[in-house]
Amino acid sequence: MRTRGQAAVETAITMPLVVFMLLGTLQLFMLLQGRIMAEHAAFKAVRAGSVNHGSCVSMTHAAIAALLPSFTTFLGSTTPGSTPQEKFVNAFRARTQGHVGQNGFDPALDVVKKGTTQQALNNAIVWIYRVSPTPADVTPLSEDDFDDPDPVMRGVPPTLQSGYRLDARFVYWMPMRIPFANWVMANMLRAYFGLGAYSAANPTMPVTNATWTKEPSATTLAGPIAAEFLGRFNAQQYSFPIVASASMHMMTPPRNANFITPHCTPAPVFP
Repeated sequence: MRTRGQAAVETAITMPLVVFMLLGTLQLFMLLQGRIMAEHAAFKAVRAGSVNHGSCVSMTHAAIAALLPSFTTFLGSTTPGSTPQEKFVNAFRARTQGHVGQNGFDPALDVVKKGTTQQALNNAIVWIYRVSPTPADVTPLSEDDFDDPDPVMRGVPPTLQSGYRLDARFVYWMPMRIPFANWVMANMLRAYFGLGAYSAANPTMPVTNATWTKEPSATTLAGPIAAEFLGRFNAQQYSFPIVASASMHMMTPPRNANFITPHCTPAPVFP
């Protein structure tokens, strides 16, 4: 009986860690897939922008279409449609129509789990920030010199530039969908980036208290990203910001109407 009791105690102590190692590994591989998909989406979005005068709507639609498979199984029974093509179109519409900037998760379809409860997602899927051309770079002359190989004075302050190149940075807010692992990893990341320490019971070793604090060597998150991460964490919408970038020569002239601001709604202004 003593042996059985000891085995039960040891199991109770080590089982949470074993479960986290299994679920956490699965979640890490999903984030790795999300990283690859984010790079792919960045390329697709920049290409769409380069042939559509830098349009935010075109870039946003291209990014969401590329990212869909990484956060939803749109071929399932929850998505209306009788063919894969119809299901894809309906899944795409659910994340664009009726959302600010035509960019947002569908609360009825996109959820993350914490234990036995589900938390609906209702925020932006991706942030898009166009590093160049800037609003100051886009002038009435852009119609003629957007593909001019000869350097011209442009920008603030004026510099010699050859043609236009669409450079963009993306932040993909990938949902962490694996129960238990998402909550543990979200707490670890919050502490790692210095957004909030965690000192309650260690979820991977319940007999001890965790001492998760800021890692001195951790990269400091940009203010808007840190604020958004913390806001989603507090709402139990556990998501991880994956940053990607892409660049391509403009194949159509940039239009003033598309470059009123560098960022595409609903992304905030980046520093």
